[in-house]
Amino acid sequence: MTDTILTNGIKDRAGQNGYFKKGCNPLALTGRSKLQNERASLNQQIIRQMRMRAGAENLLRATSNNKVCDMVVLELSYINSNLQLLMEQLEGLNSSVEVYQNIQETSSIPLIPLGLKETKEMDFSVSFKDFILEHYSEDGSSFEEEIADLMDLRQACRTPSRNDAGIEILAKYFSHIPLLESRFFSATRQMGIFFTWYDSFTGVPVCQQNVSLEKASILFNIGALYTQIGTRCNRQTGAGLQDAITAFQKAAGVLHHLKETFTHTPSYDMSPSMLSMLIKMMLAQAQECLFEKIALSGIRNEFFSLLKMAHEAAKVGDTYDQVHQSMSQTPIKDNVPFFWSTMAQVKTHHYRSLAHYFLATALLDHQLRPSDDEDQQEKALSQAYDAMPDGRSPLDILRKIEERRQIGKAHLRRAVIGHEEGLRIHSLCRHLRKLDVLQAILQASHNRSLAKFNDNNREDEFTDYLEAPDIISKTEHKAEMETPMSTKVKVTDFFRRLGPLSVFSAKQRWTAPRTVRLRLEDRDLGFTLRGDPVPVQVTSLDPLCPAAVDGLKEGDYIVAVGDADCKWMVVSDVMRLLKDVDEDGIDIRVVSLMDSGLPMVRSALCATYCGGISKTYSMICLAFDDDKSPKGRKVTKKGSFLSWGVKNHLKSSSTLSLPTADYSGTLPWNKPCPTFPSSSPYNDSALY
Repeated sequence: MTDTILTNGIKDRAGQNGYFKKGCNPLALTGRSKLQNERASLNQQIIRQMRMRAGAENLLRATSNNKVCDMVVLELSYINSNLQLLMEQLEGLNSSVEVYQNIQETSSIPLIPLGLKETKEMDFSVSFKDFILEHYSEDGSSFEEEIADLMDLRQACRTPSRNDAGIEILAKYFSHIPLLESRFFSATRQMGIFFTWYDSFTGVPVCQQNVSLEKASILFNIGALYTQIGTRCNRQTGAGLQDAITAFQKAAGVLHHLKETFTHTPSYDMSPSMLSMLIKMMLAQAQECLFEKIALSGIRNEFFSLLKMAHEAAKVGDTYDQVHQSMSQTPIKDNVPFFWSTMAQVKTHHYRSLAHYFLATALLDHQLRPSDDEDQQEKALSQAYDAMPDGRSPLDILRKIEERRQIGKAHLRRAVIGHEEGLRIHSLCRHLRKLDVLQAILQASHNRSLAKFNDNNREDEFTDYLEAPDIISKTEHKAEMETPMSTKVKVTDFFRRLGPLSVFSAKQRWTAPRTVRLRLEDRDLGFTLRGDPVPVQVTSLDPLCPAAVDGLKEGDYIVAVGDADCKWMVVSDVMRLLKDVDEDGIDIRVVSLMDSGLPMVRSALCATYCGGISKTYSMICLAFDDDKSPKGRKVTKKGSFLSWGVKNHLKSSSTLSLPTADYSGTLPWNKPCPTFPSSSPYNDSALY
């Protein structure tokens, strides 16, 4: 059941013979990977049935032949039945929690993980090459390795290992997406790239050209992988419990960040209501692990210790009750697996019954002695309830043995009833009945409470039974959302060779590179260079100098001197290349910024569908088949660079930064772009 590395006999680009990219293993033979493969297969079957249904619905609208209409209606009923069966199978996968648990777990209640969202393979090569040629006037084929690296990284994100290395690989790709968005995705044109992701609950595909779907889905998978890491931890040790607590708190933090950042996600599993429920469930599971950590070393059979455990157990029960209530709301209840809501109900009854058992034990087994601190016990007992049973005072209950016995029995009665209700609900779900560990724990807890009740019961007792009040839930260690730093990884831009991202982005439009011949006149080039930040820009151009006559314009950016690429060079580096210019001169290549004030083009609307709810479903996400992507290679880190200038070989140039924002559209297309002063320090926009 563990994630194992299998040899594949292929030498990857990192030079490691026989192993996959770190943090990924698509051929790992684990129970989790088998479930994920089944999920991918179900997704394909669901989309196939939806294509058939869309075609049948179109035919039904187009025909007026009654016989054809009857045949189409019959076919639609058959397709809808198939879809219902497929979604039930997908629900069964979401209910298969046993393969996610630690293999050493034999006495802990199973926890619920999230399955990873599935996606189709992507081929960026054609679109990116065309965009590089058209927008950046570079040879797109020279970036084949970078594109392959990107595609390989995305493919690796489909099968992340269940550990920190898997989180790292997802976070790495997530950090690359904003860089890709700035490089290639412009509001003035469509790339023709469709991102397709499948809903983790319904299996329904959602397709968009908007890269926001890609970012949101990767972020969801980071949170889902944290839940799988949490369920894998060994909860029989203190370190394992702490790791589980951290993992579930980080999962809640990632899902909360997703909810707050991407407010209009088209996929139902990433809707605000669903994410709110998932956050509550992750925090409830973290609170459960906190309770187990407190009880791990053993529960002392002592008055104050038992009261503390009663409060802690009541806290876990209340958190799961909130989760169940959230799952019962429309439309969440229509898509959440029945297994999940049943598990939340069972845990609510189980932990509330434990709270009553602990408080009953404190009252029955520990009579007030002269050596005990009466004031402290009175204060502790008064804080156990909102209102004392039958108006009794805490001190009377503590001092009178019969009062303690009666109230203790009332708590035991509620414990027994609660455990019986938990067992009854457990028997209603066929997936829960498969969890032998859960049934054994519920039955053992019920037997323990029932035995203690019988030990304190008298056959000749005919007094009216008291109703034990609810126990106040409180904890010394509340589970809190934790935003992991791993979602923000510093990465090196795959397409760094295109130039600084602050200038060479999809937002800016450029002229094709022009070649200008530089010749010296009285040891003066006739212009000033400025490069803070890079690239180097031409300023103070003498309109009568040979360079201006040859086509150089003020505001041009120097991208090459001779055969040397200058996009990342500072002024001193460029001047070093120009200082030895002979009488024949040297060729430089320059580009001019064009006006980018084109009319905005709205992104294609996303396709959205929820099972069982009548909505319009766009066929755009049904028209594309899976693509294959080549293997990738690792990237290297980018070195730092300087930002200072030189004027006319001798004088320092002004340290003005280049404009990075979109222009208002008031400048003519061929007019050089003006520069503006900036007081803010330079931020390396190529790093995320």
